[in-house]
Amino acid sequence: MTTDGGVIIERQTLMRTLTLSQVVFLGIAWNNPMVFFNTYGIATVTSQGVIMGAYIIAFLAIMFTAFSYGKMAKAFPIAGSAYTFTQKSINPQLGFLIGWTIMLDYMLTPMVTCLMSTVFLHAVFPGVPHALWIILLTATIVIPSILGVKFTASTGKIFVIAQVVFVGVFWILTIKSLLAGEGAGTLFSMQPLFNADIDLPVILAGASILCFSFLGFDSLTTLSEETINPEKTIPRAIIVMLLIMGVLYIGSAYLAQLVHPGFSFESTDSAAMEVVYMVGGNLFQSLFVTAVILGNFSSGVAATTSASRVLYAMGRDSVLPKKVFGHIHSRYKTPSTGIIVIGFISLLGIVLTLDQVIKFINFGALIAFASVNLSVIAHYFIRNRKRSTFTDYMRYLFMPLLGAGFTLWLWTHLEFDALILGGIWMAIGVGYLIYMTKFFRQGLPEFSFDKEIIPDQVLVEDM
Repeated sequence: MTTDGGVIIERQTLMRTLTLSQVVFLGIAWNNPMVFFNTYGIATVTSQGVIMGAYIIAFLAIMFTAFSYGKMAKAFPIAGSAYTFTQKSINPQLGFLIGWTIMLDYMLTPMVTCLMSTVFLHAVFPGVPHALWIILLTATIVIPSILGVKFTASTGKIFVIAQVVFVGVFWILTIKSLLAGEGAGTLFSMQPLFNADIDLPVILAGASILCFSFLGFDSLTTLSEETINPEKTIPRAIIVMLLIMGVLYIGSAYLAQLVHPGFSFESTDSAAMEVVYMVGGNLFQSLFVTAVILGNFSSGVAATTSASRVLYAMGRDSVLPKKVFGHIHSRYKTPSTGIIVIGFISLLGIVLTLDQVIKFINFGALIAFASVNLSVIAHYFIRNRKRSTFTDYMRYLFMPLLGAGFTLWLWTHLEFDALILGGIWMAIGVGYLIYMTKFFRQGLPEFSFDKEIIPDQVLVEDM
């Protein structure tokens, strides 16, 4: 810790070790290529069979926002993601509310990975209690998360490769089935993309759910303090990761909808098992369950890692209890106490359903996406006057506005219960903000970050 003109400047305590490829693999692990199969049934039913169209809309909305996240990661290469970006560029109070809104989303995502695995494990082992699966799966994601981000990145890479291989095999078997006359019996059709009988709001409702599939890209910004040269690495990693996931998701949606036209399943939650069995039989279905478990494990660890960094940033700022969330493990250099708290929250999967949690997560995620787009305008276009050329206007005004508008449009198509529950959570955050600021008579505590200390610390940590 040093001082500068009476302002306390804290040295970072997270270790800066991650490279571009490690960050990309962590993002893909968080995103989880197998999440397509986990959400396939819910998204197909909601979009009434136009799942590819819903994926494309979600992808376009996310891409505009991804550029904004990249720009803000260059300006503020520190942990905290949308919370930090909004706090630093617009207003500390608004930043807190954004952080509060996404805080529960980040903490609920590890629970989602446990619920996704439980759906398919229960189908294979119906005699095992649901609660036992949740407890065991939660333990398996909490322990690796505490051991360190480098360990997480290394294991995530192995599991990501295994998932991509499985998706490739699924594509091959699906194409083979289509050529043999299954489903639509053709490789070329507009049906998964567009159906004149389906209204646009229906497809948008599907797209609002599928935004969950891309949430891993924003988690990369939470790793800024653990990434080498984050100003360049994080923006590049975001775009590379999103392009890879876009191809995997949209391609899988197209083929799945062709081989299984319509949106009627025996079980919506495990609908993917029906499609997998159709194209590959019992053996491939068994491999599918294994791949899902591996994918959800790596996604759960990556999600826990990212969530704990958001909580760490808010704890370091003292807007959350600092002794709990601002604590760093002396050996593993991870926010271990926050990770344990996330683990306990994941146990709520014993009483909540997958459908409920995904919809609730998207409420905060879409608000956070809009706030980051607006942060670009506030930081670059207004504060730093980046508006001397047409390119500046495109980068720092028009594209962020499109991103904000797109995500808020999708947000309005969330189901009513998701809006109500999300609104209640935000109202609690407003009440907590009023308490902390004594009815806005005093400011929020704020972490002071000095970029100049990074090189020295990196040299010490890399030795």
